[in-house]
Amino acid sequence: MGMTMSQKILAYHAGLDSVSAGQLIEAKLDLVLGNDITTPVALNEFEKCGANSVFDREKIALVMDHFTPNKDIKAATQCKQVRAFAGKYDIKNYFDVGEMGIEHALLPEKGLVGPGSLVIGADSHTCTYGALGAFSTGVGSTDMAAGMITGKAWFKAPSAIKFTLTGKPSPWVSGKDVILHIIGMIGVDGALYKSMEFAGDGLQYLNIDDRLCIANMAIEAGAKNGIFPVDDVTREYCRGRFQGVPVEFSADEDAEYDQEYVIDLSALRPTVSYPHLPENTKTIDEAEKDRVKIDQAVIGSCTNGRITDLRAAASVLKGRHVAKGVRCIIFPGTQQIYLQAMREGLFEIFVEAGAVVSTPTCGPCLGGHMGILAQGERAVSTTNRNFVGRMGHVESEVYLASPAVAAASAVTGYIAGPEQLD
Repeated sequence: MGMTMSQKILAYHAGLDSVSAGQLIEAKLDLVLGNDITTPVALNEFEKCGANSVFDREKIALVMDHFTPNKDIKAATQCKQVRAFAGKYDIKNYFDVGEMGIEHALLPEKGLVGPGSLVIGADSHTCTYGALGAFSTGVGSTDMAAGMITGKAWFKAPSAIKFTLTGKPSPWVSGKDVILHIIGMIGVDGALYKSMEFAGDGLQYLNIDDRLCIANMAIEAGAKNGIFPVDDVTREYCRGRFQGVPVEFSADEDAEYDQEYVIDLSALRPTVSYPHLPENTKTIDEAEKDRVKIDQAVIGSCTNGRITDLRAAASVLKGRHVAKGVRCIIFPGTQQIYLQAMREGLFEIFVEAGAVVSTPTCGPCLGGHMGILAQGERAVSTTNRNFVGRMGHVESEVYLASPAVAAASAVTGYIAGPEQLD
């Protein structure tokens, strides 16, 4: 029996000719990732086991992005602990204020992940890098500590679900709409511990930012990882950027899948996920009938804080103004994206529209800082989760949507698509 793309990457890093679903393997890692919340826990475990070295100072990435710039004394203390560790072991890829970005936007941009990479990260959205043909998945802080020490991790090779994407999406349909549609279709546990593998001629219409968004939210369907085949879009993005040696893998023709779905992108509509699970989806046509009033719009995050996301928001906000009583917060994914958006004049559009632009941070997404919701408030957000209390009070509500829908909603004051503004 043939192997899926994910199984091939795992076999390669385990030094095996093949692996099958459910097989336990030990594999060599290309990168171990941690942030300012998860790394301190890993460092405590690192010290408990008496470790006094890391497996490779260039294959560990520590990104201070969740509560930075530090929101309180505890956050400052956590970053200080990580900063000291990075200094002690001369960690090459340590990113703090001024250099940091949202980790899952920053690592691809810096060329730390690429085709064929095997990556673990103490953050559930580490699965983002599958957009580049890598096998990447989130782990606990203890596994992160073990990875930093040994450069290895244990995996159970996942079975897979194949999603064949066909057709060309309409102008306002983005990668966010594709993944929300899929999660709405299969549910938040529809791909539990499985690999979500994407294929089909529709991929040519999904840019790298769309793919990063889709892979990012594979975990919201319970998946172990999401992964795209390496094509010209991938190669163009990684050319001159990826610091490693790209290794391209493709699924065998006789690879076995638990399920297979065919999705016609031309039939999709902008999609909104209602509280309190990403699977609670409605098309924008259905959502507009509900006239859901919002208090806040958030555009950014590791899901939708890239340059094409900001351009989409700007195209909607240009010449318009945020509705009275609505707070619109925009945070680019990295410093480089921040600079590019500024140079393109996007910030001027945002500020003139009554929005605010933040430093790159995960803050609003997890209810950490810079956009917390009060009791009874509603937000439309381009982030990846809308669980109870995710962005603030347990009696607040989060509606997930694309940057275009979030921007249009900020203008109207209720959940609406950009077509509503024409």
